[in-house]
Amino acid sequence: MNDGRDQLSKAEIAKDAVQSGAEAAAHTVGEVATILTRAVGEVASAVGGFATEIFEIRESSRRAIAEHVPDEAPSTTEVDPEV
Repeated sequence: MNDGRDQLSKAEIAKDAVQSGAEAAAHTVGEVATILTRAVGEVASAVGGFATEIFEIRESSRRAIAEHVPDEAPSTTEVDPEV
């Protein structure tokens, strides 16, 4: 007797479950990949900004030394060979 429900085989039910699981896994992997891609980009941007600041600080230091240190004064980076 048929009570109005479709008769699905165990194999079809199992196939649907596997398909749904695979779709959910693919969606999750895609979300994680997007998160990681964005994070890597943000880290690269932050490191690049830091490097730019370091170069600017170094250049400012060089200009300050050139403006305020007399020419005859030995450089702090020079090494006396007799020491």
